[in-house]
Amino acid sequence: MASWVSLLLFLFCQSVSRAQEEGSNVPILEFTTETVINNVVQDPQTGRIYLGAVNTIFQLGPSLHLQARAETGPREDARTCTPPASACQDTKPMPNLNKLLLVHPSNGSLIVCGSRYRGICSLLNLTNVEQQLYYSDSKGERTYVASIEDNVNVVGVMSNYSKDGNAFSVFLVGKGYGSLDSTKLISTRILQDFRDWVVFESIIEASTVQTTPFVPKYLHDFRLAFKDNGYVYFLFSRTLDGTDNKNLTFVSRLCEDDHHYYSHTELQLNCGQNNRYNKVQAAYVASPGKELARAMTELGGYGKVDYWNKVLFMVASPDDDPSDSALCMYPLNSINERLVDIISACYSDSGKMSGVPAVDIPYSSKTDEFCTSKIAKHTLANYKCGADFLPSPLASKPKFALKANAVWTRPGLLTAVAVAVENDHTIAFLGNTQGEVFKITKVPVQTCLQKKDCQSCVELRDPYCGWCVLEGRCTRRSECRRAEEKNGWLWSPRQHCVKIVSFYPPNLSCKKTQKVKINIPSLPAIGLADRLRCSIKSFNSEGIMSDSGQVSCDLPNPSLIPHTPEDQDFVAVAFRIFVNETVELATREFKFYNCAATVRKSENTPCMSCVASLWGCQWNTHDHTCSDMDDSAVGANIIKQPNCPRFENPDPVLIPVGFKTRISFEGIHLDLYQAHVFTIGTELMRNVEEEVNFEDGPFYTFSGFDFSYDKSPETNVLFYVKDKESGKKMDSTLNVTLYNCSMGREDCSLCKNADPKYRCVWCAKQRACVYEKLCNPDQQGSKDPYNTECPDPQITDIIPRFGPLQGGISITIRGSNLGIHKEDIKSISVVGVPCIHRQEKYSVSTSVVCEIGPVDPKNTWGQVEVEVKGGKRGTSSMYFTYRDPIPEMVKPSRGPKAGGTLITISGRFLNTGSMDDVQVTIGGVDCTVEQFGEEITCRTGEYGTDKVPSDPLTITVRYGKSTTTTIPSAFQFLENPIMLDHHPKESFVCGGRNIVVTGSGFNLIQTAVLKVHGDNSKAVEVPHEKNDTVIQFWSPTVNSSLNQPFKTYIQLDNWEKELKPFDYQPNPIFNKLTKKVITEASIIIVTGRGFSKAMTAKEAQAFVGDVPCLVNTLQDDKLFLDPPSTTPSARSRRHRRDTRPELLDLTIKFGKGEWVVGSVQYEKKNDLSLYIIIPAVIVPMLLIIAISVYCYRRKSQQAEREYEKVKHQLENLEESVRDRCKKEFTDLMIEMEDHTNELSEGRIPFLDYKTYTDRVFFLPSKDGANDVMITGKLNIPEARRATVTQALNQFSNLLNSKTFLINFIRTLERSHDFNARAKVYFASLLTVALHGKLEYYTDIMRTLLLELMEEYVHSKNPKLMLRRSETVVERMLCNWMSICLYQFLKDSAGEPLYKLFRAIKHQIEKGPVDARVKKAKYTLNDTGLLGDDVEYSVLTLQVLVQGEGPDVTPVKVLSCDTISQVKEKIIEQVYRNLPYSQRPKVDSVTLEWRPGSTGQILSDLDLTSQKEGRWKRINTLAHYNVRDNATLVLSSVLHIQQNYDQNQENHEERNALLEDDKVFHLVRPADELDEMKSKRGSIKDKSMTKAITEIYLTRLLSVKGTLQQFVDDFFRSVLCSGAVVPPAVKYFFDFLDEQALKHNNVDEETIHIWKTNSLPLRFWVNILKNPHFTFDVHVSEVVDASLSVIAQTFMDACTKSEHKLSRDSPSNKLLYAKEISTYKKMVDDYYKGIRQMVPVSDQDMNTHLAEVSRSHTDKLNTQVALHQLYQYASKYYDGIIASLEEDPAAQSKQLTLRLQQIAAALENKVTDL
Repeated sequence: MASWVSLLLFLFCQSVSRAQEEGSNVPILEFTTETVINNVVQDPQTGRIYLGAVNTIFQLGPSLHLQARAETGPREDARTCTPPASACQDTKPMPNLNKLLLVHPSNGSLIVCGSRYRGICSLLNLTNVEQQLYYSDSKGERTYVASIEDNVNVVGVMSNYSKDGNAFSVFLVGKGYGSLDSTKLISTRILQDFRDWVVFESIIEASTVQTTPFVPKYLHDFRLAFKDNGYVYFLFSRTLDGTDNKNLTFVSRLCEDDHHYYSHTELQLNCGQNNRYNKVQAAYVASPGKELARAMTELGGYGKVDYWNKVLFMVASPDDDPSDSALCMYPLNSINERLVDIISACYSDSGKMSGVPAVDIPYSSKTDEFCTSKIAKHTLANYKCGADFLPSPLASKPKFALKANAVWTRPGLLTAVAVAVENDHTIAFLGNTQGEVFKITKVPVQTCLQKKDCQSCVELRDPYCGWCVLEGRCTRRSECRRAEEKNGWLWSPRQHCVKIVSFYPPNLSCKKTQKVKINIPSLPAIGLADRLRCSIKSFNSEGIMSDSGQVSCDLPNPSLIPHTPEDQDFVAVAFRIFVNETVELATREFKFYNCAATVRKSENTPCMSCVASLWGCQWNTHDHTCSDMDDSAVGANIIKQPNCPRFENPDPVLIPVGFKTRISFEGIHLDLYQAHVFTIGTELMRNVEEEVNFEDGPFYTFSGFDFSYDKSPETNVLFYVKDKESGKKMDSTLNVTLYNCSMGREDCSLCKNADPKYRCVWCAKQRACVYEKLCNPDQQGSKDPYNTECPDPQITDIIPRFGPLQGGISITIRGSNLGIHKEDIKSISVVGVPCIHRQEKYSVSTSVVCEIGPVDPKNTWGQVEVEVKGGKRGTSSMYFTYRDPIPEMVKPSRGPKAGGTLITISGRFLNTGSMDDVQVTIGGVDCTVEQFGEEITCRTGEYGTDKVPSDPLTITVRYGKSTTTTIPSAFQFLENPIMLDHHPKESFVCGGRNIVVTGSGFNLIQTAVLKVHGDNSKAVEVPHEKNDTVIQFWSPTVNSSLNQPFKTYIQLDNWEKELKPFDYQPNPIFNKLTKKVITEASIIIVTGRGFSKAMTAKEAQAFVGDVPCLVNTLQDDKLFLDPPSTTPSARSRRHRRDTRPELLDLTIKFGKGEWVVGSVQYEKKNDLSLYIIIPAVIVPMLLIIAISVYCYRRKSQQAEREYEKVKHQLENLEESVRDRCKKEFTDLMIEMEDHTNELSEGRIPFLDYKTYTDRVFFLPSKDGANDVMITGKLNIPEARRATVTQALNQFSNLLNSKTFLINFIRTLERSHDFNARAKVYFASLLTVALHGKLEYYTDIMRTLLLELMEEYVHSKNPKLMLRRSETVVERMLCNWMSICLYQFLKDSAGEPLYKLFRAIKHQIEKGPVDARVKKAKYTLNDTGLLGDDVEYSVLTLQVLVQGEGPDVTPVKVLSCDTISQVKEKIIEQVYRNLPYSQRPKVDSVTLEWRPGSTGQILSDLDLTSQKEGRWKRINTLAHYNVRDNATLVLSSVLHIQQNYDQNQENHEERNALLEDDKVFHLVRPADELDEMKSKRGSIKDKSMTKAITEIYLTRLLSVKGTLQQFVDDFFRSVLCSGAVVPPAVKYFFDFLDEQALKHNNVDEETIHIWKTNSLPLRFWVNILKNPHFTFDVHVSEVVDASLSVIAQTFMDACTKSEHKLSRDSPSNKLLYAKEISTYKKMVDDYYKGIRQMVPVSDQDMNTHLAEVSRSHTDKLNTQVALHQLYQYASKYYDGIIASLEEDPAAQSKQLTLRLQQIAAALENKVTDL
């Protein structure tokens, strides 16, 4: 298809704008409108053009000059308005889009329909559109023609209509459906009032073509309406039915005189293979031209096409890919024939073609049979326009669509097409959405004049362009004055030009001159006024035209002819013919020959070379010279025929090396050389020449020469013969072959295999192969050398030396004397096992190939033996080993589905066999072996099926035929990388532009390549940067001179994808610089064109000399450069003596392209000149005088200055304090507002029970989150797990013995190295281990508490009990409370606590937070208060999450936030419905700001970070100048491992940035500022006004007031006995009360303290300070600081002692001083209320505890806890044993023995127990 289209539909690839740019002398007509043009029509009678644009109708002359314009909008309208608009409400000015524009020539009007007032039309005057002929908005719905919807297309065509003998002009309209439009798809509109009809009324009521019943199904998009041969056609796309949204293209046909639309039939049109281009965009109907019609007919598929027939040219695009378009063609004959077939099938054949249903009824919900009529086929012509009893409308089924191949495709969306015929050839003009026009030729519209010679002109193959021969230019035919003369204007697809066919004479000696006749068959008629001129180099002569049409010219004198080149016997010069001095008609080479140069070709046959040359030369034997043929020269010494004296036919032709052989040869035509003596020689005779002996008749002999030669087995030797008398060479062709028997025949077998003609024998004594006569009989003994037996075979090598035990591979045995024929090999054995001879691979004597068999594993190595004919055997000295390869590991373990991954297989004995024997497959996919050795390297093939397996595949390595080894689950195919985008999308042909390809999965790729393919060129580039989501290439340099289209591909391993769109632009053109002198302050302007096609100011580089200068602005035709601030010097400095300013090259670099645009002279502003030097002498003198006066006055003024200075400083300080107080007071007023409304009422992210207990019990441990109790991982060998599990169960039973446990705890607490941390950890382990029996745990706790109480009451201060976790039982109590209050937390106290945490976090984040010093503007903690006034603004960012759809999330941030802080806030908002642990972490996401076409990755520190001395400021949004409502893209890093590595790199980069710098965010530490001040020596005003930190303490009140409600709510939820009180609290408080009664010295205050220590301080403070113990949240340091203040307030509220406050008290204490008394009362009431509650019995408590055990124990790491507890038992083993042995109860229960047995099992000891 493409071949004929390239001849006939000549495709064009540049835009009109480009044409105008390149052919500035070609005028391009244009007219520009202020608004979008919707429709264009032309009046065929006047040539006037009418443009229907938004709000305006333009009337233009044929040359596009404006004649008139009519304003059609904006108009006051509303979407729901029914005209007239004056009757409507809520109207506003709305634009009027032109929907339909038709010329109505019969009455001189223009039909104009717009989008306002329900699509009403008007009639305008064709001669002046400003005059409106008709308009009415009061006729109602029947006159609404177009649509008010912008996206609904309307088409129309003029027609005629007759009724009751009256003929009317009408127009048919095709219109899609808009929500407020009329429902008619197709309507006929009248253009005059007639009876009840009014202008523009729809006069045909045809319900068959209306949309109401089928609106959801069919989405019509009309593109063209046209008439032909009594039919009206509509071209549109629509959906097939409600089941699929895919559009299909249809053409429908109506009879023009069908008053009911019965004939409406639709035919589906398919464009491209599999109907890829399924949606029509535009179309044009035209005759095809003779050449295209002929080609379409020859191609087939279109039927017979005549040039007068009509063809529908259509551009279409895929529904789902508007970046691709195609042109398709449909002959109207084919469309009509298929429509007739459909109509016939329905009317006569029940809707079937060839038995297959072919007809559909669109726009109908009927499912029953509709094609039921049976009209005789011969009467069908009567019903071609249907009838009321026949079904309608009809449509083809998809299977019977009319198909056409795409004749041209192009990236981008084509939206317009027009066709013209020129010189019988068809040209299509196509338009796209970018405003570019494409012509289907290879040049811009009418750019012929750019082609300067005939060949390039006709190669355009453009029917518009031809070569005007006598004017010597490429023009349109109409522009060539003598085009109508024969051969006056040349154009054809065969690209013929005027050519010189031949010369007479065809050539000439360089020593002669004469006239030459030139044959030019295609020369146009040369008139009397035309003058011809012939030109050869600088010689010109007049050309004379003969009657026969030939031109004759003089040739130049010999002296003007160029010298003959050394390697030729002629010189070719260009012979040009001009007409009228300057117009070149034709050119061809003319050859001048040189006979004397012919002998250079062959020195051994000079005479033959002379007389046999093309030029007809003659040879003189007297002086051995070759000269031009001269008929007058005669004599025996003149030879003109090929009968030269010569020597030939040597005998023998085979000469052995080292043996002197007599050679005879024949002499011919030697009559003139009677009695002459000849000598013979050759190069191999080492400059020795010997005389030739004359024999009988013509024969001569040469005694021979003892030649030596060892470079190859044989070589050609060419003897020369000289006449001894003259020393000149005679002609000789004495060519013999010199051979050496020993070369390549190193052993006896090879020698015997030599060709008998060489007569080589094996000489045993010499142990060499020699010529037979060189082997003397005495050397050989009496033996016949030809019958000598060869020695035994020798084996020198075995390849390979290792093979698999099963055999099945081939080995090569190398050696000597391994037989002469393959049949000589009788047997081969390897390690005693027969090896099958592979005869086809046998090489005489030197190598044998055989296939090894399987071997007995008991005997795996040994020698190789070969037996040859005659019973001779050869055994190898080296050994062959059988072994099985063991592949073990593969790297890498994954790769893309497309293949191309180079994997390395390692293991043992892999180099068994050879590379040819090894086959590697991965789950059935071949892996091509590239390297074979101790490791095997292979390249993966493509994984064929659609879906890649989720599990890794087995790698199979096959050795030979019998051995297969595998590595299970070794390699995983993953989906190919995804390429999302690339930018920029164009490059200059010089290349070097940075192309950034974005996507994902690039880390899978090993090799990335950017390739550019032209028609006959290729360029490749590898990336300069690559990570998982980005690959960066420099665009490759391509050859622009070839004028070829380029396609750019990215190849990632085996996966290749075209980079679309990516265009190569011609290199820019630079004009020479006009301004030669530049200074620091001047702006350099470089002019040219094409700069912005593939370059930006940021990428471009410029240099003055060796110094870069900034490219400030880049426009398409101008570059504005800032000059360098430092003085540049030349890149290559020339040493000159003069002192004139240096001329420097101004160089522009675009990528790899470099252009020197001129030389400039750089002058600095401060160049000294005379008028500067003179003041330079005077000024110092004046200064000396002034200083003297100053010093005199200084003393008297010093006291006054000091006073003024102190006064000024005091005023500054006073002003600063006043301003700051005022500002803080304002802040306080603003911030004191109720914060409740701002909190989200979303789900509270409570932790599950296990995570809660893990964090409460073990997070504070020394290992933190990595504690074994949290991870649950124990490193116990598999073999011992069962034993250990059993032993731990026994240990659990032992712990359930109260006697043992009490002894265990007492022993540990007596130990000096059992510190407080160990006690806490041990108690937590015990809590988990005994969680299954919490009632037992509670009993133990009670027992230990009673002991502790006794100890404190009698020997210590009772008030200190339970204050700290100094004993195991105190921590047990803390854990017990945590367990028992978990449900209460979830049900009651959790919500206010979470709200308090969120409120604090929200309030802190409303103001600046210093990321380095962890201080905030809004906080409750004075030490964490930001003591500086930081400027900031609140920004709302629109955040788009990559890969999660187009929705944006608004996020409020501060301009002073660091990038990490911004990320935290974005993650918080975007993932607000996810708990913290499931959200991405800050380090795992990147933030990209896209202010324009390119994005910028934002990071805390980078090379742009601001430096202040040695300090570096962390980047903020303000640093990047991110504005309010900016769009940011949050993207995740996919691979965690990669992310870790990347973070490592980022940290390394950050460390590099931080190496010599200190980093700060908002404020620098005070000590550093003081240090700076001390260096200055005096205090500046700015430091005088340094803030007094205490001024800012008012902010604490602001924050406190804001949060007060949340603090109160939390305290109430915890300290309100009126609500639900957990049973554990009542149970434990009663226990304390009960014990206090038993001890006389325990007062009420002590009980209060005990209760406070056991519950508020031991539990609530812990929970309050650590919200992450309860909720899945992150607590930052600044939030923690404020929580600590509230926790401290809570603790103060629970104490009985009074806090006396003074002005010196800490700010935190002062902050809640007023509320403390209220809280204290709440605590007292809480304790009293609990005391008054109904007691909780032991049974009730145990039931509650049992329920907790049952619900949660199985989730805890009980076994790990037992294992860790045992470590303590092991550590203090001896003490425990001693304690148990002293306890009678323990002895009776044999607890010691049980512990010993457990120890033996757990520690794998042999015991005698």
